[in-house]
Amino acid sequence: MATEVVTVAAEDDWAPYSSMRADRAGPEGLAPALVKAAFKTQDVEVRFQVVPFSRCLHYAEKGAVVGCFDTTRTEANKDLFYWHPTPLFQEELGIFARADADVRELRQKDLEGQSVGVTIGYTYPTDFMQNPRITKLSAVSDGNLVKMLVARRVNYILLNTMPGYYRIKHEPALKDQIKRVGAIGVDSFWVSFSRAHPDGKRMSQLFEKGLQAIKANGEYDRMLSAFKRELQP
Repeated sequence: MATEVVTVAAEDDWAPYSSMRADRAGPEGLAPALVKAAFKTQDVEVRFQVVPFSRCLHYAEKGAVVGCFDTTRTEANKDLFYWHPTPLFQEELGIFARADADVRELRQKDLEGQSVGVTIGYTYPTDFMQNPRITKLSAVSDGNLVKMLVARRVNYILLNTMPGYYRIKHEPALKDQIKRVGAIGVDSFWVSFSRAHPDGKRMSQLFEKGLQAIKANGEYDRMLSAFKRELQP
C-alpha cells in the first residue's frame, strides 16, 4: 500500500513544543515529533505548514489543511473541529515570579490582590479571567510577558511551565531572574482536525490509532521523558 501524505499546520512560535527557526526546513519541538511518529504507524507521511497559531487554526477551520496543533479544546471551539479522544500532551499553566520572591507553590486563590501578566490571544481558565480580585495586565507575546515581570510591572505572570523553563535556559538575560512558584492547573492539547477538509474525520481517527500505538510500544514515553530531562532546570 502506498504511503498517504497529509498536510498539517504547525504553530511557529511556541518553543519547545512547536517552533520554527530560519535555518531549519521544518518545525522543531515535541509536538511535530509526536505527530510524525503517530502518523507513521498508520503509514501516513506528514508535511508541515508552519504558520502563526491564529493562522494555523484558520487554515484548519477552512479546510486548507487537515489539522492544526497545538490546540486546547474550549467551549468556543469544541464544535469547530474533530477531536481525537486522547490528548497529544498535557502542559501545566505555571505561575512565575522574580527570582527574589519568597513564595512557592502558589495557586490561583493566592493571586487575589496581586497584579498578574497574561498573553493576548491565549486561553486561560474562565474563573481566573472573571475574578475581579486579580488585576490582569496583557502582553502581546510570552517574551514581552517575561520582560514585564523582570521590569517589576507585575508581581506574577502565567506561563506554560516547559516553555517557561525553555526561555530561562536559552535566554542568558533571564538567568537567575525568574522562577516557577506555583501553578493554575494543567491543560490538554490536541491536533484539531478540520471539519471542512474531506479527510478531516478519517485522519482524526487514524491519528488516534497512531497515538495509541506509540503509547503501547513505549515510544511516546521515551520521547516525553527525553523532552523533560532536556528542559528541567
